[in-house]
Amino acid sequence: MQGTNIRVLVVDDSAVYRTLISTNLSSKAGIEVIGIAGDAYDAQEKIARLKPDVLTLDVEMPKMTGIELTKKLMTSSPLPIILVSAANINVFEALQAGAVDFVKKPDASHPISPAIFIEELYAKIKIASVAKVSKHIQLVKPAEPARTAGTAAANSVASVNSILGKNLKDLPDSVCNSTIIALGASTGGTEATYEVLQRLPAKIPPILVVQHMPIVFTKLYAERLNRLCAMNVKEAQDNDVVVPGQVYIAPGDCQMRLVNIGGIYKLRCRDTEKVSGHCPSVDVLFESVAKESSKKNVGIIMTGMGKDGAAGLLEMRNKGAYTIGESQESCVVYGMPMVAQNIGAVMVQATNKEIPNVLMKHLNNLG
Repeated sequence: MQGTNIRVLVVDDSAVYRTLISTNLSSKAGIEVIGIAGDAYDAQEKIARLKPDVLTLDVEMPKMTGIELTKKLMTSSPLPIILVSAANINVFEALQAGAVDFVKKPDASHPISPAIFIEELYAKIKIASVAKVSKHIQLVKPAEPARTAGTAAANSVASVNSILGKNLKDLPDSVCNSTIIALGASTGGTEATYEVLQRLPAKIPPILVVQHMPIVFTKLYAERLNRLCAMNVKEAQDNDVVVPGQVYIAPGDCQMRLVNIGGIYKLRCRDTEKVSGHCPSVDVLFESVAKESSKKNVGIIMTGMGKDGAAGLLEMRNKGAYTIGESQESCVVYGMPMVAQNIGAVMVQATNKEIPNVLMKHLNNLG
């Protein structure tokens, strides 16, 4: 597509948003809005006729939702899809079905200017135009387990094993207490990170995660992972004590750092400045782990555009951490892991489905 415009079809049941998105995107360099559609059926006809490079797709629409349309398209004629959504956990179902990324619609609880909204959408359309999309096979999956804090044990290793057919074994206390795992991802990372976490046991070292994602959605993402994974998952809060068996998702509006206070590891979630172009930033997390922790740490960098996390991962490796990079084979966008690989930050490369085995083999060797 180099040297040509990215041909975009805008799909939204709101005339206001159709006009806002199409008019503003048309003024952006490298973008050609080739059509608009007010519902999924109109969109299907125009996709077949106009053959867009990228689709911007509203999630909540009458007749057929954006999620249902995503599933249909990705099982028959896959193309890069950017979801345009209010704060709705259903967006993760569409990402699981193969959508590349999403942009949050402005709302009363977290208003953003139309200009910022359009800039975010524009940036993600450019990324989506070079993202790897593939045909998805819709499998019949077990119903999500009803998970509450009081039923963590019932949803740990045994339930995950029954779903995945994996022989996941809890790690010894000596390993869980002597290691911190830090993981960073961007475009395509919501599902890539899930692919990793769902294959890990309940008893595991603490896992600190930065996923580039807007405020509100990080909490929804943590809640979804908490239902689907063996370990406990939560959106991190300032001053959280870092403990084994817990996954901490960085909040979408501030930087997350590891700090060591009198030998107790805690999280700082305070600053809102962008670092490496992002808040939260993978580099901020990785650099804090390298600086503050004397444990036998692990750093994992996954799919995403740009270079956020590469320098921080190199710092972790230089301090003795074991480092893993997602391989090009499974990356939606082979950007962040590629930069990390090129600067010597990565010790082992693996697909997102292979990373759990690589990680568990390493952790078991520490015991």
